[in-house]
Amino acid sequence: METKQITCITCPIGCRISIETLDGQLIFSGNNCQRGEEFARTEIISPVRSLTTTVKTAFPHKPVLPVRTKGEVPKVKIKEIMRELSCIIITNKIGIGETVAKNISGTGCDIIATSDLN
Repeated sequence: METKQITCITCPIGCRISIETLDGQLIFSGNNCQRGEEFARTEIISPVRSLTTTVKTAFPHKPVLPVRTKGEVPKVKIKEIMRELSCIIITNKIGIGETVAKNISGTGCDIIATSDLN
């Protein structure tokens, strides 16, 4: 039997959830609600994250533009996404919420601006 502990981040309570593997089955304990179990299951099977970072621009007054994922991306793709974003240079004026990169690293998630260059 293998046990792993994680802290749920779906609400402010921050339950400490224990996940045990018994005969190929996942057993959850310590969560105060169903959302905690769903979070723990996702975290064990296929963890996802939101990503915030910056990309380079061609504008001297604002050399970098803050961006974020429009949704969550697989945790295992974060380094690949960062490599892809390091090659991007924004050359046109864009605004908050506009797409910087579509379907980043094949995740189905877009990268959007969180500031504007206007």
